Amino acid sequence: MVALCAGLAGGAAQAAEQATVEALLQRIEALEARLRELEAREQPVTPTLREVRVAQTMPEPGAELTDAVSGSERLAAVEEPVSPEPEIHAGGALRFNLVHRDFVDSSEGKRGESGLDVFRLNVDGRIDNILVSAEYRFYSYMNTIHHGWLGYEFEDASQLQIGIHQVPFGLLPYAAHNAWFGVPYYLGLGDDYDMGVRYQRQDGPWTSHLAFYKNEELNSPGDLDRYSFDLVQVDDQQNEEINQFNARLAYTFGLGSSCETEVGGSGQWSEVYNAVSDRRGDHWAAAAHVDSRCGRWNLQLQGIRYAYDPANPVGVDSAAVRVGAFGGSYGIASEADVAVANLAYNFESPVPWIDQITCYNDYSRLFKDEPGAIDSQINTLGCAIGSGPLFTYIDYILASNMAFFGDGSMAAGGRDEWRRRFNVNIGFYW
Repeated sequence: MVALCAGLAGGAAQAAEQATVEALLQRIEALEARLRELEAREQPVTPTLREVRVAQTMPEPGAELTDAVSGSERLAAVEEPVSPEPEIHAGGALRFNLVHRDFVDSSEGKRGESGLDVFRLNVDGRIDNILVSAEYRFYSYMNTIHHGWLGYEFEDASQLQIGIHQVPFGLLPYAAHNAWFGVPYYLGLGDDYDMGVRYQRQDGPWTSHLAFYKNEELNSPGDLDRYSFDLVQVDDQQNEEINQFNARLAYTFGLGSSCETEVGGSGQWSEVYNAVSDRRGDHWAAAAHVDSRCGRWNLQLQGIRYAYDPANPVGVDSAAVRVGAFGGSYGIASEADVAVANLAYNFESPVPWIDQITCYNDYSRLFKDEPGAIDSQINTLGCAIGSGPLFTYIDYILASNMAFFGDGSMAAGGRDEWRRRFNVNIGFYW
């Protein structure tokens, strides 16, 4: 009997010791789980939104699977898609000019001039299929918007853009290689920006654009502080461009090869509203272009025909219309032809700290319909040099009867005399 009692007591003690050991093991496991949790919190990596959602649906250690969230709800939470972060990129540029003009006495006397060209800020990006692009510019004599639009990209990569954007006409994006551009720009038929809606798409080698512009970019035809040239209201010239339609179609031969040649045509038609007569005239333009990029060579050819038929009041000459930008304005022939011939070559860099050297000769001419009018023409010989964030244009410009070159006129009058401008444009881009 004594032996039986002793055996029972020993068994009870052994059971108690085993229970104590199991309790200690459970405690150790709990402490190890807590330690792992603390170590995870000390990691510098911030959990993503998806990781947070997954963690919130998982049970705590020791919790029952029958907790507040059911299995199906827990699975739905784990598979919930995460909204993508917006891809927004901010950039800008700061550019300066070093200039010598033989038609300005002070520039001759001082052996040249220097000054701020432009300080600009731009934003480009997307959220899902929604696109955004904007740029604002600060000059020493004016501030203005360059462009600003919202867009939508469809599944086939075509785009619809609404706002202030580049008018699809002729050579794109530029009808020149140099910083000063050529004749089309100073007519408002190159690198022009207006307010409207544009649709663009590419189908293999085919590129097409359709656009409608309600008015010029500022909706203020008397404001000369603008980037692109438009009809402006100055003195007795009180016209403005409205309700403009554009279409552009181009085909690229050798697409994807080392020798691509784009051949295309463009059409433009708009109404011209006169604020004095309260009537509408019209304007049209058509262009054909070739843009060939073979190896290191780039050849650009373009022909343009345009005509304005303004509804001026009695006594106002309709042989010329007035355009303006950069704080000034001048007349251009109401009817004329334009020819563009540009040739550029991209040299292999001779040193590692230069990324790009492109030299070019850009020529363009305005053939005016007005009898006895002197044609306007401009030729630019120069090079563009890229080195990291720095980009420099070195241009020697010859111009005859051109706006901004002495008393040159792009309407009737002016002088058949070549003027010279040596221009170095240095820019830092980010």
